[in-house]
Amino acid sequence: MENAVIEFDIGLGGDDNMDMEPPNGHEMISVGSPNDVGSFGDGAFSLQTYIPEGEPDLEPCEGMEFESEEAAKAFYNSYARRVGFSTRVSSSRRSRKDGAIIQRSFVCAKEGFRNMNEKRTKDREVKRPRTITRVGCKASLSVKIQDSGKWVVFGFGKDHNHELVPPDQVHSLRSHRQISGPAKTLIDTLQAAGMGPRRIMSVLVKEYGDISKVGFTEVDCRNYIRNNRQRSMEGDIQLLLDYLKQKQAENPAFFYAVQGDDEQCAGNVFWADPKARANYNHFGDTVTFDTTYRSNRYRLPFVPFTGLNHHGQPVLFGCAFLINESEASFVWLFKTWLEAFSGQLPVSFTTEHDTVIQSAINQVFRNTRHRFCKWHIFKKCQEKLSDMLLKHHHFESDLHKCVNLCESTEEFESCWHSFIDKYDLRDHEWLQSIYCERRQWVPAYLRDSFFAEMSITQRSDSMNSYFDGYINASTNLNQFFKLYEKALESRHEKEVKADFDTMNTSAALKTPSPMEKQASDLYTRKLFTRFQEELVSTLTFTASKMEDDGEVITYQVAKFGEDHKTYHVRFDVLKMRATCSCQMFEFSGLLCRHVLAVFRVTNVLTLPSHYILKRWTRNAKSNVALEERITNPFNGYLESHTVRQITLRHEALKFVDKGAESSDSYDVSMAALAEASKKVALATKSVGKASFTNWPTRDFSAKDQIQLNRSSMGGQGSFTLKLSEDDMDQKIDELSRELERANGKCEVYRSNLLSILKDIEDHKQRLSIEVQNIKLSMKDGI
Repeated sequence: MENAVIEFDIGLGGDDNMDMEPPNGHEMISVGSPNDVGSFGDGAFSLQTYIPEGEPDLEPCEGMEFESEEAAKAFYNSYARRVGFSTRVSSSRRSRKDGAIIQRSFVCAKEGFRNMNEKRTKDREVKRPRTITRVGCKASLSVKIQDSGKWVVFGFGKDHNHELVPPDQVHSLRSHRQISGPAKTLIDTLQAAGMGPRRIMSVLVKEYGDISKVGFTEVDCRNYIRNNRQRSMEGDIQLLLDYLKQKQAENPAFFYAVQGDDEQCAGNVFWADPKARANYNHFGDTVTFDTTYRSNRYRLPFVPFTGLNHHGQPVLFGCAFLINESEASFVWLFKTWLEAFSGQLPVSFTTEHDTVIQSAINQVFRNTRHRFCKWHIFKKCQEKLSDMLLKHHHFESDLHKCVNLCESTEEFESCWHSFIDKYDLRDHEWLQSIYCERRQWVPAYLRDSFFAEMSITQRSDSMNSYFDGYINASTNLNQFFKLYEKALESRHEKEVKADFDTMNTSAALKTPSPMEKQASDLYTRKLFTRFQEELVSTLTFTASKMEDDGEVITYQVAKFGEDHKTYHVRFDVLKMRATCSCQMFEFSGLLCRHVLAVFRVTNVLTLPSHYILKRWTRNAKSNVALEERITNPFNGYLESHTVRQITLRHEALKFVDKGAESSDSYDVSMAALAEASKKVALATKSVGKASFTNWPTRDFSAKDQIQLNRSSMGGQGSFTLKLSEDDMDQKIDELSRELERANGKCEVYRSNLLSILKDIEDHKQRLSIEVQNIKLSMKDGI
């Protein structure tokens, strides 16, 4: 075709209602919609071109003229969309006079090759290498400015050395992805209503009729929401800093830190109030890092650190605003959080499934068990396996059974492979990736670590729930502070009420067991109810001895009528320690019904002290070092008597087995038992019969026959005091009674002291509740 002048009108903001009349004899067509133009900033270009009738597929050629460089770029990008490739700006040439650009080259995105210069990468580790996309394509368009101010094409390369993208996929190419003004408005409206990017994209696809007509991808939608949120936060962040400075001025124990320059606030912000820091001292053994906002349900990039208190309620360990989400920023945040709590590492740490967060945790929490939130992974399953969920109605339930109901790693491995084979998913990349990380989210692999959860299969109350009902998708920073403090006050009121119920109400006991009474006096009401369920359940379980190696006895525990499902409990009688294959105590801090069943058949009547975690007791927040085991002297007697009884029975059974092997061993055993019976009777009659040296000074009656034999050995003397056998027994009885009376007084004094300390703690709790009630009544009055 002959040289033609192509005119483009570029309007920032994309005025779709622009009225333009074409010249006579020509047809006006649109070269690309606002969505067709990429990398031009937030403004959308409305591009119009005039071409002769009958030539809709206009192709670049040398001699074409454009009103501006941007118009040439837009035209080439429109052509690229029609053909099926992506474009980018390659090289430019500037004037020596004024430095203005006088020549520009636009190329296929696959032009050239990746720069593999070692100097650029030798000093840094590439953690997620990008896919190689450049293959040396020669397709290009070169333009230069003329004296008239117009730009003319002086070079055009048409041929590509790679396959072109079909029309139904061209919308995914980078230079053709652009969010138009109307689309941005719709995204803002839907996001304010609480929708995430995935649901927003579904609405847009329905609105436009097809994904290819939307003009951008879900990733672009996510990036737009994130960038929009960051821009709005950067403008209002000074409000947050002023709030934190005021709180610190009111109480120096209030901790906050800003990443980067405090005045400019270029980075993230973290804070922890005095109550959060005190809570961590009592309940900081397990922590959840709640990044719910990253699903874009919330406008605010707000992340709380939470845990569980002694009532099983969510408790706060500090909060952060995340403006920057790089690995370095997460490392800074975690280190700052540790600094606020004097470097005290938690036992376990729960986060969403994210490689950046995981890398940061590996750097900061080296000795902490890191767990991915299982429910976040299930949520991702709905997205990654949506086709399977629609096609197979039992798919989701089968997956949940495989993950939640397998009680051993061997059982899970077998179940998982059967599940994969059943649905033919061995080649599913995402499923294989989460399987490789199964030790960080599948319950069977996590049972040996403490997470303070009462059930392995149920969701933790601390995940995504502390600020539920207060902070939502439409909350902005101006509203945040008031709602934040309201949430803290509400949580505190619930804890006070739970404390009041524990201290002022009595639990209904269901058995005559001393262990149940002991637990009701020690645990908070909610934790006692959970323990009581386990204790009562032992009535339907049987415990049978399997092995006895002389130190540890192994029991097989099963529910009556369910012998196919057994648990194994190893019980060290002398140390009073038991471990169960279900590992409930290791995971939650409460003994399971299987161990309690073994305690029942071995006559262990009270809980050993090492099985009562202070963090679950009513005195969990007490600063007084109360004895955590048994406060009642009679319970102490029960425990020691039980230990002696179990030990004797254990040794006697071994003696019986050996004695019954032959008639000779039987006769020897019977004789030994007869002799032992006499000695036990004598020991019972005269407790602790022994000879005394350095007899204490006291007056003896005239009936006492005392012979003092003195022999000199090296200038030293030794005295032997001899009494008649009857007198000796009498004196021993008297001393034994005196010793028992003294021990009894000591127990009384000890019990009274502990009772006083307990009364002090109870009084403190009641005063705290009364103060809180007064505050609430004053607020109601105002």
